[in-house]
This record gives sequence, C-alpha cells and structure tokens, in this order.
Amino acid sequence: MKIPFNLLGLFLVLNLVACKETTKKEAATSVEVKTSETQYHIPDSWIKERVGKANKRLNTTEAGKVLWNAMEAHGGLNTWYSNGYLSMRFNYLPVNGKGIRDSYQTIDTWSNKARHNSVTDTTSTFGWDGKESWIKAKDSTSFNYDTKFWALTPLYFSGHPFVLDGAGVRLELLPEQQFQEETQKVIKATYDAGVGSAPDDYYILYINAKTNLVTAIKYIVSYPKYFPNGGHAPEKTTVLQETTTVDGIVFATGFKTYWSTKDTDGLGEYITKIEVSDLSFSPTVEENFFSKPEGAKVLMD
Repeated sequence: MKIPFNLLGLFLVLNLVACKETTKKEAATSVEVKTSETQYHIPDSWIKERVGKANKRLNTTEAGKVLWNAMEAHGGLNTWYSNGYLSMRFNYLPVNGKGIRDSYQTIDTWSNKARHNSVTDTTSTFGWDGKESWIKAKDSTSFNYDTKFWALTPLYFSGHPFVLDGAGVRLELLPEQQFQEETQKVIKATYDAGVGSAPDDYYILYINAKTNLVTAIKYIVSYPKYFPNGGHAPEKTTVLQETTTVDGIVFATGFKTYWSTKDTDGLGEYITKIEVSDLSFSPTVEENFFSKPEGAKVLMD
C-alpha cells in the first residue's frame, strides 16, 4: 500500500515504507495504520469525463482559453487528477507572528476533502469529509485557528490554476498588465450563488504571457462566519515564489502575500510568508481516510 507522504513520521514506527519515484522525495521510514485491503481511488473514466467537459467548456471563451493554457503549462488537468491525492506541508507565517498555521495535509482534489495533522503534535488532526468538519486534538492549543475555514484554504493557494476548472466558476478576461516587468494575461474568477462556503470570493490570476505560468493571485476573503452581514476583507495579492515539478505538476514552493494597492505592481505592505514543502501524490488512500476518526468532534457553524 502506498501511503500519502504527509503521514510519514507522524505515527509509531511499525512498517518500512518503500522509496517513491524520483519526482517525489525519497524516504524510508515506518508508519502505523489500520491495515485494510480496501483502498479508495477514482476510476480513469471519471477523470476522462471531467477533463473532457472542462476542456470543452473553457475553450468556448477567451478567458477560459487563458485558464486552460495555464493548466497545460502547470502540467495539465488530466495529470492533476490522474496523480491522485495531493500531500504537502503548508506553513503559513504572518510577518507579525500571529496566527501561524503549520500542518501536514492530504487533499482529495476530486471532491475537495482534506485531512490535516499538526506538525508539533502528531496525535492532533482535523479535516473536512465533504459534509462535516471535524477535529481531534488534546486541547485548544493544538490548532489555535479556525480549522473549518482552513481545511481547504491551502488548496486555493497551491492548487491554482486547476481549482478553477469546475462548473459554477465564472471567468472574465481582463486587460493585460505589466507585473514585475513582465506582461501578464489577467483573468478574474467569481462563483455562482451557492457554490462553496464563500461564493462571494473572487480570484484574479496573473498569468505570464510567455510561459503561461501563474505569477500572482489577487483575492478576497468573504467567509460568512467572518462577515455575517456581507462584505469582505481588503484585497490581498499573493506572489508565487520558486517552483518545483512533482509528478509532472508545477507547484510554487512558497508565496509572499501583500495588501493590494494601486501602486507599482499593486503590492502594498508585506504581511505573510508561506512555505510549501513535502509535496507528493498518492494514487490511493484507505477507505474512510477523510472521515471523522474515533474520538473526534464535529464542528458546527
């Protein structure tokens, strides 16, 4: 059985794990899991159908063509889904030192489920199973932040441009702009009513006109729990840093986030550094991997 990389070293040493392909970090360690012959994976037919629908839908508009070309430059939507479950360490580091969020996580990119483990406390975990948010932690210090909101947030940094392939996403082509002395194609993504937990969010992608790689992302947070009367936080701009290729997919190894302004490049005060590491894919996970474990509690609104 192939174990998602972000579980390595998080549990008691029991069984030796084989080295992974050269595109992944090689490791030899041991993990304790509940043995099961049942593993969960998505059939190739599902992937082919979803990618085909996205290709057809996106290539009917100029904005969609820009997004499709960006996905191709980042490795292709078919590869993104065919690789399986995405694992990574995502270390969110505000410059002021408040609200640090550091976890290992595995994400079901097909149906947007997630499971996180604390980097400092291997017994503490939280996740989203597609219907419910849950948490299992020894006390409130294990995750001193809104884990329900955060369960899928890292995917909407590291998963661009692929996370915009679905139905319910509206795309608008904006005028080209200069950013960091390079010409950028610009598209804005908004959502149909009722799509996701924060349908009033938007993303503006800056896509390098020469490479078709995503350079920067402008976005807002409109999560209703934070803004029950409507509205949103001021716009931020996150700039992708160095890149790495994992199983054919191009990822940023970090982000630098600023308040957006109308100044040169639209970058105001530098507010957050994000480090992304331990990136890998696994074709399967155990059945119920994302479900609430024994002893966990469900998080209510």
